[in-house]
Amino acid sequence: MNALAATSRNFRRAARLLGLDSKLEKSLLIPFREIKVECTIPMDDGSLSSFVGFRVQHDNARGPMKGGIRYHPEVDPDEVNALAQLMTWKTAVAAVPYGGAKGGIGCSPGELSRSELERLTRVFTQKIHDLIGTHTDVPAPDMGTNAQTMAWMLDEYSKFHGHSPAVVTGKPIDLGGSLGRDAATGRGVMYATEALLAEYGKSISGSTFVIQGFGNVGSWAAQLIHERGGKIVALGDVTGSIKNKAGIDIPALMKHRNDGGALKDFHGAQVMDSTELLVHDCDVLVPCALGGVLNKREGQVYN
Repeated sequence: MNALAATSRNFRRAARLLGLDSKLEKSLLIPFREIKVECTIPMDDGSLSSFVGFRVQHDNARGPMKGGIRYHPEVDPDEVNALAQLMTWKTAVAAVPYGGAKGGIGCSPGELSRSELERLTRVFTQKIHDLIGTHTDVPAPDMGTNAQTMAWMLDEYSKFHGHSPAVVTGKPIDLGGSLGRDAATGRGVMYATEALLAEYGKSISGSTFVIQGFGNVGSWAAQLIHERGGKIVALGDVTGSIKNKAGIDIPALMKHRNDGGALKDFHGAQVMDSTELLVHDCDVLVPCALGGVLNKREGQVYN
């Protein structure tokens, strides 16, 4: 089952529990607007490459639509549609005055140079600038994007509409960004974990953790859990997986990663088979990578 089918199934279950009228249910499943654009850019070697960008604006009944922009090879209409729908429900449950949206470009950001990423971001913004805005739809960073991506979007959008710092969130502090934004999602993971463990009379301190993903969310979750005394016994990302039953030295691993090192080359842990990461013994498993990684296939859980 793909992401959109799973999300829609869960919404239908919730709608039945809430006793929603069938017409309202159907209306809430259909997105307000779906955007698909071609983004052709010159590459550093002089060739031209085309990428497909998406923006799905799901619902604006409660306020401006809001949602991230992700750069990843698996970005497709169904995934973006599902994530936009989930943003609608998340903002409603959290009681913040926004609707849901999501966007992305099907690309491998790690294979693109900084200048290629900038050109791609600016072309994408040119194609959707008249459909986003402070009171319409506010993009944010997501998987494969960051504060620099948002700075490029803000700058390109401002060429058409004047300086508009509120058109994106997650931008650099110097451009009006919020302190703590980089750590916010990982901090949320830490607080949720803390609350869950408290229900069982436990705490982060003294518990063991396995974290899948060491991007913005996973790395901050690891740092904050480590600071509270949690023992992270295994970690994995696209560069490999590592383990240390005595606990991984997260500050040392962060320095290694920030210096350009891959997880599998970190000397403070053993390399492990990535297919074993999600079933490695621990108190708390924290998935911080792509969705859909927990599934049943022939009785096993796979990454």
